[in-house]
Amino acid sequence: MSDPQLTDLERLREIQAEISDLGRARALLFWDERTQMPRAGHAGRAEQLATLVRVRHRLLASDELASLLERLTAAELPDSTDAATVRMGARDAEKARRVPAELRAEMARASSDGEHAWQLARESGDAAPFLPALRRNIELSHRYVECFDEVDHPYDALLDDYEPGARTASVKPLLAELRAGLVPIVAAIAANPDAVDDAPLRGRFDPLAQERAVKRVVAGLPLADGTWRIDPTAHPFATSISHGDVRLTTKYDADRLSYALYSSIHEAGHGIYESGIPQELRRGPLGRPPSLGFHESQSRLWENWVGRSGPFAASLLPILREEMPGRFDEVDPEALRRASCKAGPSPIRVEADEVTYNLHIALRFELELALFEGALEPAELPEAWTELTRSYLGIEPSGVAEGVLQDVHWAAGAFGYFPTYSLGNLIAAQLWELAADDDPALTTETSLGRLGPLREWLVEKLHHHAGTMLPAELADHVLGGPIEAEPLLRHLRARYGALYGFI
Repeated sequence: MSDPQLTDLERLREIQAEISDLGRARALLFWDERTQMPRAGHAGRAEQLATLVRVRHRLLASDELASLLERLTAAELPDSTDAATVRMGARDAEKARRVPAELRAEMARASSDGEHAWQLARESGDAAPFLPALRRNIELSHRYVECFDEVDHPYDALLDDYEPGARTASVKPLLAELRAGLVPIVAAIAANPDAVDDAPLRGRFDPLAQERAVKRVVAGLPLADGTWRIDPTAHPFATSISHGDVRLTTKYDADRLSYALYSSIHEAGHGIYESGIPQELRRGPLGRPPSLGFHESQSRLWENWVGRSGPFAASLLPILREEMPGRFDEVDPEALRRASCKAGPSPIRVEADEVTYNLHIALRFELELALFEGALEPAELPEAWTELTRSYLGIEPSGVAEGVLQDVHWAAGAFGYFPTYSLGNLIAAQLWELAADDDPALTTETSLGRLGPLREWLVEKLHHHAGTMLPAELADHVLGGPIEAEPLLRHLRARYGALYGFI
C-alpha cells in the first residue's frame, strides 16, 4: 500500500525507483549468467529473468502509474528534472502498456534459452541446433512489433528500443553514406597492406600476464577506485548495477594481446559514461544514457581516439614491459601505436579495425532488415552472411563461429541493436572534434593517468544530461545538429591516410 500522504510526484518517484531496481537486479543476474554461473543453471536462470521482467513490466504498465503520469502531464510542470521525469516516464509507460506482460516474460525466457543454444552451437561448429532458438526469438519479435501498428516499417519498433525516436527511413541512408565513404579508404589500405606491422601485439601471451596488464590499464583510466571490477566472458560487455558498481568484462586470447587490451578499454568507456550520470537520477527513467548510440560513442571514443593515440601507447608500453618481460624490449611507442591501428578485413566484428568495423554493422543491418521485411528466412542466414562478407569485406568466414554465430545479439533476441554501433562511432567523431575546438589539450594529452580533464569535459558536455532528452534532442543540444557521417570519415582518412600513405 502506498502512503496516502504522498504527492503525485513523490509516488511517481517511488514507483519508478522500484522499476529501476528490478531492472538493475535483472542486469546483475545477466552479468552472473555471462561470467560466473555454472552452465547447468541456465534453465533456472531463464525463469528468474522472466519473473523479474514480468514483475517490472506490470509495474511499468500499471493503471496507477498511467494515472499519475496523466495527472502530472496535465499539470504542465515547469521545465525541470521533474518535468523530464514525467515526460520520459510517460513515454516508457505508454510503450509498456502496448505489450502484454507475458510476452515480455517469454521474450526474456527465450533470450536466456537462446544464449545457451548459441554457446552450444558455437562449440559444435554447427548452426542447425541454434535455428529453433533463433526462429523463436524472431517469432516473438514479430509479435512485439505487432503491438505498435502505427510504425512505418516493422524494424522501427525494434530500433526504437535501443535508439528512441529513430526510424529506419533516417538511419538507412545515414549508414549508406558512411558505407560509401569507407569504400575508397578500404581500397587505399588494401593497396598497401604491409605498411603497418602489428607483430608486437601478436604471438603467445600468457593470459594471467594479460589479466594483470589489463587491470593496470583500466586502473589508469578515469574510473574511481572501488567502483568497478573486470571478469572474463565469451562476448565482452559492460553493465552498471548501481552508481558505485560497474561490471566490465573482457576476453583473453593467448595469440593476440590486442583483443583483451582494447575490448577492456572499450568496456571501460561504457563504465565511465555510467559513472558520470548524476547519482540522484539513477533510480528512475532519467538515470541512463538516452540511447545505445550515445552509449557506444563513449566506448568507441575511449577505445579508438584515446586508446590508439601516440601518448596512450607511450604510457602503455612500460606496463606491457613489466608484465611481459622481454616481449616489448625492442618495441618503441610509435611501433606500438602503429600496431594498434593495423587495418584490414577480418571476419570477426569485435576484432575489426575502426575502418572496416562499420562494414560489419552494415552487413548485420541489411540482414536484419531482410528478416523483418520477410525477404529472408532464418535457415538462409548462414549463406546470406557468407555472401555479404564476401561482398563487403572481400573475405569468407571459415565456419559459422566466424559467421552467423559470432555475435550473441540474435541469440538474445536483440534485433535493432546493431545500427547503434555505427551511430556511436559517428557521435564519437563529432564529440572529439568539439573537444579539440574547446581545448586542444583534451585530445593531445591522452596518456594513462592524465585523462581526468577529458572525463570532466565529457561529464559536463554529455554525461550529466543522462536520459533527460531523446537522442535527436541531445544531438542538437550537444553536437549542435544531427548525427553526421563526415566527421568520422575525416578522422579515418587522416589517421589511416598517414599510416598507409594515401594522403
